[in-house]
Amino acid sequence: MSPTGLMAARRPPTVENLLFQPEPSPWQASAACAGLSPSVVFARRAQEAAPALRACADCPVRRECEAAVAPAESYFDGVCAGRLWRNGRPADARRVAKAVARAGGGHRG
Repeated sequence: MSPTGLMAARRPPTVENLLFQPEPSPWQASAACAGLSPSVVFARRAQEAAPALRACADCPVRRECEAAVAPAESYFDGVCAGRLWRNGRPADARRVAKAVARAGGGHRG
């Protein structure tokens, strides 16, 4: 195996690869965000992430999502388990709620 191939084989899976696999696990297929663009799910700003945050509100697999993504341990940026995360820290809930309200729109933008 080439050194580059060896390095690639040792890399841990990214959150994006975990969430957007060609054949998602049953919980991933049930996720309310399953049809959303990765740019929405991994947005760092609340207004851009609003469709994913709204989808999370009714999502049946929020616990499974948070367990799989482990946002605090992975320094995650984006929406996970109903919260917006930046560098593994939840964004201020009041500010996020205001931005989502300003963004308006439907449930699955």
